[in-house]
Amino acid sequence: MSLLVENLSKVYAGQKALDSVSFSIDGPQVAGLLGPNGAGKSTLMKIACCYLAPSSGRVEVCGFDTVGDSLEARSRIGYLPEHNPLYLDMYVKEYLDFVGEIYKGKGNVAARRDEVIERVGLGPESRKKIGALSKGYRQRLGIAQALIHDPDVLVLDEPTSGLDPNQLEEIRALVRDIGTRKIVIFSTHVMQEAQAVCGRVLLLDKGKLVADAPTDRLMRQLQGKARILVEFDQAVPAEELEALSGVSGIVRGGVSRFEVLTDASVDLRGALFRYAVEKGVAVLTLQKEEFSLESVFHRLTREEALPSGGGKEKEED
Repeated sequence: MSLLVENLSKVYAGQKALDSVSFSIDGPQVAGLLGPNGAGKSTLMKIACCYLAPSSGRVEVCGFDTVGDSLEARSRIGYLPEHNPLYLDMYVKEYLDFVGEIYKGKGNVAARRDEVIERVGLGPESRKKIGALSKGYRQRLGIAQALIHDPDVLVLDEPTSGLDPNQLEEIRALVRDIGTRKIVIFSTHVMQEAQAVCGRVLLLDKGKLVADAPTDRLMRQLQGKARILVEFDQAVPAEELEALSGVSGIVRGGVSRFEVLTDASVDLRGALFRYAVEKGVAVLTLQKEEFSLESVFHRLTREEALPSGGGKEKEED
């Protein structure tokens, strides 16, 4: 099983939604597709699922091109869109039979339907009408319909949106389990989701792929790093802050606001407070934060490098 995206671009009315995106996935895993609104995530998923044609480049699902071999590619991919399109007046089993017959034809569905119901934990609700299901069970049903034809690649667009904490953990566990057997593309805006579910992060911003790495590698890059948010009541020279012992870098947010980058083992708040006293300025904000995957997201989508200890000053817009 594999998913290949090669130099993929999509242009709408002269504006690039995707700009030469390339990556490949081989073998079972959960890959998080992250990015701010308008980054191109939905466009990429729709092209991979054969709903859109690319302007240039190509996508292959298990070796089949999504344009030239569309039917073969579709048969190997399952898709749960963000707004789960269910027929509320149908019964759970009736609906899965309906979807299964689209892929497999009549008479070949019942055994697979029961297997999928068991797999996603729908058994207690399987005799109900869809309209009577909770949001969590509707999401399980959406995943079930995407799995009914046993695809190699599963694309899930915001599958945990709107769930309560118990439902959230149940769906996370289900996705992790599926990812041991299939390729799962897991689109989300929530960084905690990627840390909890995904073994790999694909980060899009303004149509470009700005990061592609195992989640734990991104976290190791930040392990032991921290930032201190500091704001003074008047302008101070950034070079004076950068000269303080233990500072590895400065991100300037204006003449009086800074992010001071440091090791997590070093607490610079005392030194910053003493600096302010010596200079006769007041401290308005002084807050220490250790880095997380959310920090990676914000820094890469602001076109900033991860803190490397190089001691270079960066300026925020």
